[in-house]
Amino acid sequence: MTISTALWSFALVVGLLTLTPGLDTALVLRTAALGRRRRAWGVVLGIQSGILIWGALTSLGVTALLTASQMAYEILRWAGAAYLLWMGARMLVDTWRGTRAEGAAEKRAVEDAGTLYEGWRQGALTNLLNPKVGVFYVAVLPQFIPAGAPHFTTGLLLTCVHILLGLLWSIALIAFARVLRGWLQRPAARRTLDRVTGTVIAGFGLKLALGD
Repeated sequence: MTISTALWSFALVVGLLTLTPGLDTALVLRTAALGRRRRAWGVVLGIQSGILIWGALTSLGVTALLTASQMAYEILRWAGAAYLLWMGARMLVDTWRGTRAEGAAEKRAVEDAGTLYEGWRQGALTNLLNPKVGVFYVAVLPQFIPAGAPHFTTGLLLTCVHILLGLLWSIALIAFARVLRGWLQRPAARRTLDRVTGTVIAGFGLKLALGD
């Protein structure tokens, strides 16, 4: 297998993975649809930072320890599950607090609308606290590194392909979210979006906690 063939093959695999609706898609779409464009890009950059770290650690052979050590995997899994359940529950609780809390939620939305760092932190934590991303890289990335190719450099190159596809998909998501902004001007619509997104995120947390 040549490096060119490896790049195209890996792009096909991670491209299909990127297009599959999941936690990252829900988080980016929800943040952008609420009009928090800078924060949404922070989430995108945070997610891609997490992918870069997983790719680099895998290329160095560090993440192999994650699959080899049951304790390390369990600690990361429970930390990730707790974080996702907390984030999802927070969204759901905020939508059921009534009009008084709704006003406070809108105030908070205005305050954090432009916080790129907060978005980055949320995206990075969501990605890095998901051990399944690390396990995916440990299982898949080495298979696409041609024999004789520099392991670390090629691994990073393949990871950059994943990041590029993730950025392109995020551009499409954020552009689509602009279509929803008019509908989301209504409080009831925002509550519906937060309930759906909160349920999805909490569901991923529960699935991670159960080890499915």
